[in-house]
Amino acid sequence: MPIAVVDARNLLSDLIARYSSQVDYLAIRLEEAQGTDILRRGDKVETLSEGLSIGGQIRACYKGGWGLSSFNHLATISDRIEEAITAARIVGDSETQLAAIEPRQDTCFVPLTGIDPRNISLSAKKELCDRYSDILKSVDNRITTTSVRYGDTIQKVVLATSEGTLIEQSWVDMEMRFAATARDGDTVQTGRETTGSRKAYEDLTSLDDKVRSAAQRAVAALSLPSVKGSTYTVVIDPILSGLFVHEAFGHLSEADMAYENPDLLEVMSIGRRFGPKELQIFDGAAPEGHRGSFFYDDEGTPANTTQLIKDGVLVGRLHSRETAGKLGEAPTGNARCLSYHYAPIVRMTNTWIERGKTPVNDLFSDIEEGVYAKNWLGGMTNGEMFTFSAGEAWMIRNGQIAEPVRDVTLSGNVFQTLADIEGIGDDFYWDESGGCGKGGQNGLPVGCGGPSLRIRDVVIGGEA
Repeated sequence: MPIAVVDARNLLSDLIARYSSQVDYLAIRLEEAQGTDILRRGDKVETLSEGLSIGGQIRACYKGGWGLSSFNHLATISDRIEEAITAARIVGDSETQLAAIEPRQDTCFVPLTGIDPRNISLSAKKELCDRYSDILKSVDNRITTTSVRYGDTIQKVVLATSEGTLIEQSWVDMEMRFAATARDGDTVQTGRETTGSRKAYEDLTSLDDKVRSAAQRAVAALSLPSVKGSTYTVVIDPILSGLFVHEAFGHLSEADMAYENPDLLEVMSIGRRFGPKELQIFDGAAPEGHRGSFFYDDEGTPANTTQLIKDGVLVGRLHSRETAGKLGEAPTGNARCLSYHYAPIVRMTNTWIERGKTPVNDLFSDIEEGVYAKNWLGGMTNGEMFTFSAGEAWMIRNGQIAEPVRDVTLSGNVFQTLADIEGIGDDFYWDESGGCGKGGQNGLPVGCGGPSLRIRDVVIGGEA
């Protein structure tokens, strides 16, 4: 379905003019995406591919009811528009409530600062994966399983709406994931690293130390004692802070979660205190250079920065135009979809806790017995409850970092945990490893960040 941009703009404008009177809102999206996917497990290359995907999506809204249709053949676009309109008119039975935005006409590209991955051959990308795989395996003969994954995606989207928006936007996203599993008898430990970039291919080519560290952590953990399960004062590093604010708090800030759940809406009421006065939490695509950065969301709302918590108090939430309209709040530019196969839903972009004023070393002071946790292995959330596994951990004894331990999981209630923050470090780190999942749309690029945090009364799972 390749079509010149100028022709696409004219075509979409003509179609919008022809059909928009039949519904309250009509949006047409054309998308071209190309990318690379390489997966190497041990000595075997399981995936080595380059692909091109071209298609489109129609969204129609009538009396609050939505119709969605996607296509791969431009010749069928009129039929798909009529399908979406018919579906919307069948289910619509109330009122269309979309918060107003100013129509925009724009062409924009999220800029690269270095080498475009399209200028790198498939064989060179495979050689990069081979090199990292060799590093993982070379660390120790107890490394039994390794995996290296490389992916890049280049997307170009043209969006036209019945309100007069006509936007062309494109970007490049890259990601690499590494894992090494070590075994000694019945003891098995894994080390992982993930990184990504929307700036330059070379951001992925100098990761030898990071890759080696993943394997070294797996091997070192084989001989470490398990932490004794208990409740501790914990210091977490910026990577875990970023994971926590995204997974445990960020999803609860997505307004579709709230307006569909009256109990959660009551809990997440604007003006409620959730943490200390020093706590500031933000989300936004406006900060440049991160994996959740763009110029417009998938409804044409300009990128924004939204403060979610100010001085410890909830002051905002993340919106699509529909959730903003239904809750009487302003749209925030958080309607995103993975591709034309999916409808935009409320998603985070870059989510972070602002750096504090406490020197990091002071976060450990006066802790007689606690835990220092760094990096992450995995985690899960269920509503307001969370569990995360730390990639590395040490005991804290008498205000000092002491012996390393393994099998550290941190669990709790996000609201209680926010209230239990005792100190916010003066450091900060942006983690570009995020691939967020929601509503079946997995792997959406996001950024997250934060400072080190000191939190009291954290439940640490480990050896009984």
